[in-house]
Amino acid sequence: MSGINKVILVGHLGKDPEVRHLEGNVTVASFPLATSESYNKDGKRIEQTEWHNIVMWRGLADIAAKYLAKGKLVYIEGKLRTRSYEDKEGHKKYSTEIVAENFTLLGRKTDFEPASSSTNQNEETEEMPKPEIGGKYAVDDSENDLPF
Repeated sequence: MSGINKVILVGHLGKDPEVRHLEGNVTVASFPLATSESYNKDGKRIEQTEWHNIVMWRGLADIAAKYLAKGKLVYIEGKLRTRSYEDKEGHKKYSTEIVAENFTLLGRKTDFEPASSSTNQNEETEEMPKPEIGGKYAVDDSENDLPF
């Protein structure tokens, strides 16, 4: 039997997605996501915020670039991925990310408009699906050949 690697998060974007285009026209979007939980301690309400590094690939990254922005509330499903790299001094570092497999926009109706961008209005862009309230986005990346 194989294991299960499943993450479900509901939180607010800490920054606009950072979008990069890699070799082979592969798009990757990354952003921090804040999740909060609260509890009572000694009669005081304590709120604890956890920050997660989210990574989206290919078509899902393209959709995220168009619709996600700092502060938006989003439901994300994905999996944990830990990778290692060497810093400038040659020390081995580790980074844990959530590789998103799909997301759903949450919140008010106005949150479902495309995020403002510096794209030229006259520039021709690929048509992205228009979300409905609670619209779910998922892209079949069955190739699953992540370039890292």
